[in-house]
Amino acid sequence: MTELRIRAAVPDDLDTVLAFWKTAAEGTSISDDRGGTDRLLATDPEALLLAELDGELVGTVIAGFDGWRCHLYRLAVHPERRRRGIGAALLTAADERFVRLGGRRADAMVLERNETAHHAWRAAGYQAQEQWRRWVKPLTDGGH
Repeated sequence: MTELRIRAAVPDDLDTVLAFWKTAAEGTSISDDRGGTDRLLATDPEALLLAELDGELVGTVIAGFDGWRCHLYRLAVHPERRRRGIGAALLTAADERFVRLGGRRADAMVLERNETAHHAWRAAGYQAQEQWRRWVKPLTDGGH
């Protein structure tokens, strides 16, 4: 494997990221569109981290910090590039970002049915908190 490069996304990356998620991410959410990703970068320009090999997008993670909590979303690695340390490198970069910003604990949105992802999160030192349940309320029509 050539050298992995991790960097923050810029607006010109967003169409590529959205197409990538259709291949590499499990499920979709109401924010998985150009408007949602544009708002993400406008609010937190360094939150969307990209992993690249030879200029090709091979992984993503959103490492958002609201000033109080550190939240991780959209950890995705291209299916043909999995089990090569890309997800671990993205999570390390996210953790480093959070520490720089003063974060003290990170939480991750992980689909219950995605057993493959559970192994990656555990390997990175995360653990499920069984006492919590996610509650959601769509604020617009068509929300997930």
